Amino acid sequence: MDINANRLDRPFELHQSEYEEAALRVLRSGWYILGSEVSGFEEEFASYTSTDYCVGLANGLDALWIAFRLLGIGQGDEVIIQSNAYIACVMGITMNGATPVFVEPDDYYNLDPLKIENAITAKTKAILVVHLYGQASCMEAIMKIAKKHDLRVVEDCAQSHGANQNGKMTGSFGDIGCFSFYPSKNLGAFGDAGAITTNSPELNEKFRIFRNYGSERRYYNQIVGTNSRLDELQAAMLRVRLRYLDAMNSERVNLCGRYIVGIKNPLIKLPGIRDGCDTVWHQFVVQIDNRERFIEYLKAKGIGTIIHYPIPPHLSEAYYYLGLKKGTFPIAERFADTVLSLPLYNGMTEDEQDYVIEVINAYEGVSV
Repeated sequence: MDINANRLDRPFELHQSEYEEAALRVLRSGWYILGSEVSGFEEEFASYTSTDYCVGLANGLDALWIAFRLLGIGQGDEVIIQSNAYIACVMGITMNGATPVFVEPDDYYNLDPLKIENAITAKTKAILVVHLYGQASCMEAIMKIAKKHDLRVVEDCAQSHGANQNGKMTGSFGDIGCFSFYPSKNLGAFGDAGAITTNSPELNEKFRIFRNYGSERRYYNQIVGTNSRLDELQAAMLRVRLRYLDAMNSERVNLCGRYIVGIKNPLIKLPGIRDGCDTVWHQFVVQIDNRERFIEYLKAKGIGTIIHYPIPPHLSEAYYYLGLKKGTFPIAERFADTVLSLPLYNGMTEDEQDYVIEVINAYEGVSV
């Protein structure tokens, strides 16, 4: 049996006729940029996340770098971020000339609130919280710290569509929530797409102007903006998928519950869930020593895996200039050496998952 790490065809096939109908509706409309599909999705996603506003953008990275740009954070400013985040999160900071200040993650792969205040300096202007692997971060504690020190809060919700802490959605705590709708996300489009959420009418207006060349009215440019618009076709597809997001998240919860109950191999460290911070299981991430040997074992059995992520940002070539050496952030570095994402996708069958569990439990840590 061959099991891919991820499959995008299964969720498409489940609602294929609705996606095709939405695509044809846009194609036949003759209106392809900033039309009724984008505005409809923005209203629906704002309602879903319990925020006042949503602004559709071209992708998740744009959401991040534009967020810091419009918050006025740039050269000479510092932004606190967890040391095991995906590198795009860091790029959102550095593309504006600001400096990332890394803080080690907690046992749940998210920013550890207990370590934030020691990283705050006179230059600190914001905290970037990344809800990694689908689990909500401890936002209530983080927001208290931010309020105490008068810091802005940006949430990277690229992997946490629908996750919440104590009933409050990710993307609704901070000043700005940044979302990616890359095809593999829980709420995935059929190409690149992104958005921000906010409760600020001022930020909502700024994003709408900035995403469209700095223009609120055609050919009348108020500022030097950019071209970052969610297109009508992707918005129409996202509107379909949004209707089924809760059901798809529930399916992932059930699948990961079966993993947690079924995997008994003592060599595998299973993920945990912090009390009050639920997860939509964007990834099911385990830890294992001698990871490459385990990957080869699974590959020989027809099981695919992905590493999220093998190189922490501070050790990437792109950020050598920060001067952060190996050993600076040992928790993030240990995660980078041991984490592994097991196969997980909507439409995964019990037979497929049972096979993965059986193969994992039979692993003895020896060469293939």
